[in-house]
Amino acid sequence: MTRFALTVALSLISAPAFAQDAAESCGYQADVVAAVQQARLDRVPEREVQDHIIAQSPEWPEQYNNAIPLIAPWVYEQKRKIIRNESLADAWTELCLQQ
Repeated sequence: MTRFALTVALSLISAPAFAQDAAESCGYQADVVAAVQQARLDRVPEREVQDHIIAQSPEWPEQYNNAIPLIAPWVYEQKRKIIRNESLADAWTELCLQQ
């Protein structure tokens, strides 16, 4: 996912429909990114990632489940070395807070 596409996804997820402040919303989004990253590490196929994560009853508000299919392609296109060694949630938080 290009930086432009990532910015579009961020803007859709952090739209005014979410009543939380920016930091809280970015935190939930980062939790979603971390869950998708963990699913990738667990070798969950991308087409099954949303069902896999939802089945684990995540602690974020339900509307953030809608972000999974927006975030998954970005996570799944990363090299496994990056997935194993870097926190994509931290990168997402940094970009999100800049919005």
